[in-house]
Amino acid sequence: IRHAQAGACRVRFTVDDDSRPPGLVLVIADDGVGLPAAVRPGVGLTSMRERAEELGGTFEAASQPGRGTRITATLPLSIRSET
Repeated sequence: IRHAQAGACRVRFTVDDDSRPPGLVLVIADDGVGLPAAVRPGVGLTSMRERAEELGGTFEAASQPGRGTRITATLPLSIRSET
């Protein structure tokens, strides 16, 4: 996203109560130049994937050249009930 030449970047956090365990979903999307198909993930994307997986989550990066990039990370949540 840092090199995206984007006009806009959206960041959204949601909680997915339907998954087990429930998950915190982080979506970052821009309208920039996108990632060329031939480009391998750099240190930043690789590091984000490793960190999500270390926490038991998932990481996806999807891009269309000229149409932007969308990064989605889902991390498991531990919900505590108040008693």
